[in-house]
Parts: sequence; structure tokens; C-alpha cells
Amino acid sequence: MQSAAAEEFIIDKLSKELPAYLSYHSVDHTKAVLKRSRELAAAEGVSGEELALLSTAAAFHDSGFLEAYTGHEAISCKLAREYLPQFEFSDAQIEAVCELIMATKMPQSPKSKTGEILCDADLYYLGTDNYGVMAEKLYPEFLKQGIAKNKMEWQRQQIRFLESHEYFTETARKLLSAKSKKNLIVLQAKTDSPHTIKQHESNLGDVILMALGVIITSFALKSFLVPNHFFDGGMTGIALLIHEVYHFNLAYVIVGVNLPFILVSLFSVNRGFAIKTLFCVIALGLCLLYPDFPVITDDKLLISIFGGFFLGLGIGLTMRAGCAVDGIEVLALYTLRRSSLTISEIILGLNMIIFSFAAIEFGVPTALYAMLTYFVASKTVDYVIEGMNAATGVTIISGNSEEIKHRLVNEMGKGITVYKGERGYLPGKFDVYDDCDIIFTIISRLEMRRLKNMVKEVDPNAFVFAGTIRETTGGIIKRRHVH
Repeated sequence: MQSAAAEEFIIDKLSKELPAYLSYHSVDHTKAVLKRSRELAAAEGVSGEELALLSTAAAFHDSGFLEAYTGHEAISCKLAREYLPQFEFSDAQIEAVCELIMATKMPQSPKSKTGEILCDADLYYLGTDNYGVMAEKLYPEFLKQGIAKNKMEWQRQQIRFLESHEYFTETARKLLSAKSKKNLIVLQAKTDSPHTIKQHESNLGDVILMALGVIITSFALKSFLVPNHFFDGGMTGIALLIHEVYHFNLAYVIVGVNLPFILVSLFSVNRGFAIKTLFCVIALGLCLLYPDFPVITDDKLLISIFGGFFLGLGIGLTMRAGCAVDGIEVLALYTLRRSSLTISEIILGLNMIIFSFAAIEFGVPTALYAMLTYFVASKTVDYVIEGMNAATGVTIISGNSEEIKHRLVNEMGKGITVYKGERGYLPGKFDVYDDCDIIFTIISRLEMRRLKNMVKEVDPNAFVFAGTIRETTGGIIKRRHVH
């Protein structure tokens, strides 16, 4: 095995034939990875044949860029299998080199100590003072390949990458991890200004949504439900029942019945949610006290349908702003953590109690109309909250799953779950199958076209199927609001 000669051969080839646009993945990058691999190997006690194979893999790991950008690791292996036999590498040694090369494919997946060393050497710059310079060299490549569309998107990708990256070897962690974290802080600081502007814009949008939601909710109550002695579900329904039975002012009742749940939300949700909800509930009480809305109709069917519609529209808008004017969701979340019931089951049970009391106190027809009002309001809330952004679960089965996983996480910013499976078993070829990774992720419907285009670009023969996510517990996806 003539590893030194093989390294010299491929480095010479890279220096002469690599495309000019490769500002980061140049021959200088390969030389740096080769140097760092040897340094880390010495610190980790790797020597002999293992070191020779590691050095050869470091020299060949980016040779695939001679032919293509996407999937260059597999091409690097192809070139290693083509050239290394002339340098007296055995088949087993060549396959060992290829295993090391494939370990550097994102997300990195080393299976040995030497694989860990090569992966750390490949991303050594993340934990050095030279990070900014090297990142600026990599950006034009990503821009040309469409991996990043502009500088802001590039910076966000880099932040996500640095946040998730960990070095494998103990030596690299000691030498580089602290500086890598400092580089992340510096990068985040550079993007603070645009982020702050967006945050202010988001806060202003939330205030507008909350104001509209409160006004529309008070319109539904004063123009449809209250004058006609109608009811709804949730805390709003309880407030309407108390108002009808005891004739207390509805404004005070709505604030009173929701206050305990606002306090609970401080602990079961978060402080921001509690403050926004308190603001909305007090604003709703003031709207019920002062503005005079005209009574629209006394037709019971129209009241149920359009009263429910405007009530759901108002509540949905406040939920989009990250709060609520009805404490039943908070109660459901609080109960959820202390029982095995789902949120839907908890809210259904609470509303059955409300509607049953309405039937006993005011008659079955009144309770039925209240149920219709609640149904319309709930469907309106669903549409306002989810709309075109309803959560969609997507399953992808592909022979090129590694590339798809990398682009889902680093380009689209999605979390993924990977199942180990088998594909094949076709009619007439039942005994033909192979192992595969089955990728599952959750996106909005608006992102579906982008995901399909990305998968088709990587693997036109990939099998993709999707379905709407109706209810979830746990995980990190956005919780579905319920009224």
C-alpha cells in the first residue's frame, strides 16, 4: 500500500482540475483536512495502517467535486476504487477508505475512531479563529448551488448548523468546542438587528390580531348571542349561563371566570401567553361594557350559524396572536398533564356538562342551538388557526435518503424522524429487497410543493405520501389550538 504516493497523486489532480468556483472546497481545504487528520490521529493514538488509510481517505474525501457537487462523497468513493488499486491497495483497504469518506457526508455518521477523526478534521474550522473567513468562502458555493438563496438565509443555516454540531473526538472537543460556541454567539449577534426588526413587526401584528379578535368577539356576543339568550361552549358559555341565570353584567362575568385560568397559564403555558390573554380578556370586558352593537337578527338558525362564525373568528384571531379569550383551553392543558385524556376529550367532557345544564335550565331546543353555535365556532377557529398552514405529516422512502435528510434539516429547517425499514417486495420479485431509511417530517401545506420539488431533484423515483395531522401530544411541533 503506497498511501503517500496516492495522496500526492490525488492532490495534484485536484490542484489542476477542480472547478474554479469552488472557493471553499479547493485543494487547500483537502490539504488542511489531511494535516488536521494527522494531528488528531497522533493525539488519539492512531498509527500504522489505520493512519495510512485515514490519510488516504482525507486526501480523497472531496475528490468527487471533480465531477459533481451534489453526492460528491459517493463519487469520491468511485474515484478511490478506480485509482487506489494502482497504488497497491487491497479491496478491503479500499472499502475501508470509502467507509471513512462516506462518514463525512452530512449529517456525519462515523463508525470508527478514524471516522470520527476525519469528520472532526473536515469541520475543524468551526472551532477556530478562522471560522468567519472560511464561512465567507463557503457561501458563494451554496449560493451557486441554490442551497442558500441570500445572505440572511445563509446566516440562519449557519446558526442552526453550529447549534447542532458536536465534535466526536475528545481531542477536538477540548481544542475546538469552546471557540465553536463563541463563533455561534458572534454569528447570532450579527443577525440580531434583522431579527429584532422582525420581532417588533411580529409583536405589532399580534397586537392588531388581538384587537380585531376582541372587537369581533364582542360583536358576536352583543349583536347575536346575548340579546337572543343564546349560549356557546367553553368559558364563554359558562359566562353566558351565569349571566342568564343570575343577571350579572356579562363583562364582569367573562373577566371573572377567565382570571383563574390566566393565573394557571403562568405555570402550564408561559408568562407571555398569560399576559396577552389577560390583556385580551380585560379588553373584551371593556368592549362589552361600552360599545353599542346593533342586534342583527332574531332568527334562531341565523343566530346559531353567524353568531358562532363571528365568535369563532374573534377567538381564532386572538389564538393566532398567541393568546386566548376563553380559558377552557388552559383548563384542558392543565387537566391533560394530570390524566391520560386528550385535549379534545377533556373539552368535549366540559362542554357536555355546560350543554346539559343549559338543557335542564332553559330547555332542550336552547341546548341544541347552543351546540350548533359551538360547532360553527369551533370549525371557524380551526380554519382561522390552521387555514392553509395545517400540519401535514410526510413520509419519504428513497434510496438517496441521506441527501434528503440533510436538505430537510439544513435547507428547510425541519425536524425529522427516521425509521429503519426495507423496500422492494415487488410482484414477481418478492425476494428482491434492500434496507432503507424511512423519513417522516411535519410541514405546513404551503411547504408541500417546495418539499416535493426538493425530493424530486434528489431522487425522482422516491415514494412520498402525506396526510393531515389531526392531533398530537408531546414533541416539538406547534400545538393545535382548540376552542
